[in-house]
Amino acid sequence: MTIPDSVVPERSELESSKGPAVVEFGTPWCGYCKAAQPLIDDVIGQAAGVWHVRVEDGKGKRLGRSYQVRLWPTLIFLKNGEEKARCVRPESRQALEAALKSIV
Repeated sequence: MTIPDSVVPERSELESSKGPAVVEFGTPWCGYCKAAQPLIDDVIGQAAGVWHVRVEDGKGKRLGRSYQVRLWPTLIFLKNGEEKARCVRPESRQALEAALKSIV
């Protein structure tokens, strides 16, 4: 999940995006992130045409703060740049699928 800062999109880029997008905030050392990753990869990976952006969050990272991310992993589901759903520390396939359904 390591992503160089240069790859992290600006919030304006996310807000002007067209179609469905999922922004996943977390860190490589977060136990909750590691535990949820297989489920996230399975559900989001099956969704054709969905832009999935992984963002390493933490101190000094503005994008996560702008979305008021407090716990990891947090997935924000956007449709045409507008937040439609959010999953914080997802534990079930149903929660992710319901959020995904709101954008596809």
